[in-house]
Amino acid sequence: FFDQFSLTAFMGIPLIALALTLPWILYPTPQNRCLNNRLLTLQAWFIRQLTHQLFLPINPGGHKWALLLASVLIFLITLNLLGILPYTFTPTTQLSMNMGLAVPLWLATVLIGARHQPTHSLAHLLPVGTPTPLIPILIMIETISQFIRPIALGVRLTANLTAGHLLIQLISTAAFYLAFTMPTVSILTMGLLLLLSILELAVAIIQAYVFVLLVSLYLQNS
Repeated sequence: FFDQFSLTAFMGIPLIALALTLPWILYPTPQNRCLNNRLLTLQAWFIRQLTHQLFLPINPGGHKWALLLASVLIFLITLNLLGILPYTFTPTTQLSMNMGLAVPLWLATVLIGARHQPTHSLAHLLPVGTPTPLIPILIMIETISQFIRPIALGVRLTANLTAGHLLIQLISTAAFYLAFTMPTVSILTMGLLLLLSILELAVAIIQAYVFVLLVSLYLQNS
């Protein structure tokens, strides 16, 4: 069951490299002309709405991150959705790749906050009105929570997608073997598989949105 998550190669080319380049090939590039086609118009509207929703609570100084976070969001959504297709490899089920995205983004928010608002960033480590004996303990706890943030980002995305893929494979395997012995139960299992596939589509989109939303919240609190 876990073979679908192993890193494989085809003709000497790692499949994860092909999967990572596929999202950039699928989307059309806007051109310098007066009128765009329907796909470009829909793509621009979708990116504009998501960016507006993400950066609504953030001050204008953080709007410089709009292009980066919108690109990461579309990239993750595309990889998650493509991974649901049969015989495809899902890079976002690899913890190493998710941590490779989470750690630099989290570290950038911390460094930017320490550079532009050092007092505000340090104030998060110690709430106002803390008793003196609890100050070292709270500073230690808040520091640990800061370092746990990128781990939570990567593990959340990996765990949700891995669990969904495993459930789909388990139920599809059960439906296949039950088709020869109990056809009625197999049909019911296939109905459950269809519902689970629809749920996995929603999870793929929501988890990508949650990943970018948490990064934007870290940027807001930095």
